[in-house]
Amino acid sequence: MGRQELIHIEPMQLQDLHEVRAIEKLSFVAPWSYRSFLAELSENENAHYLVAKQEQRVVGYVGLWLILDEGHITNIAVHPKLRGRGIGRRLLHAIAQLARRRGVRRMSLEVRVSNARAQKLYYSLGYQKAGIRPGYYLDNNEDAIIMWKDLDNEDHNEVDTGNRDQL
Repeated sequence: MGRQELIHIEPMQLQDLHEVRAIEKLSFVAPWSYRSFLAELSENENAHYLVAKQEQRVVGYVGLWLILDEGHITNIAVHPKLRGRGIGRRLLHAIAQLARRRGVRRMSLEVRVSNARAQKLYYSLGYQKAGIRPGYYLDNNEDAIIMWKDLDNEDHNEVDTGNRDQL
């Protein structure tokens, strides 16, 4: 049994926020605040967030906004010590499955032009470059690549959340 099999994907709960924030701070120069995550979970009816847990500890998370028949990935991060183990891939599969069940046909995200590792993951999952948002990241004025994925053309059998009944 591999380490990836010990990861469970489930909806983010309020009690997960302190661990989510810790990963957020380790992952981003301009991290979201606790209040931002709290508002997403408690006030934004279009927001959906999942966490990856290993031995009851949050090791990664992903967020999605639903806008009509489109989904937008707001953020995704995996604890730096656990990157490269497929956790981000599983989170993205799980959020796509959730989105598809809610009628989403296309998904989008932005990624830093300098983040080649994330871009490689997104391309491998079927996202395609659609444009550039100049100066999108306020911390250093870096451009963002806009990426889109068509869920209608995706192989539904490849999605494996490890815990489908809770999503």
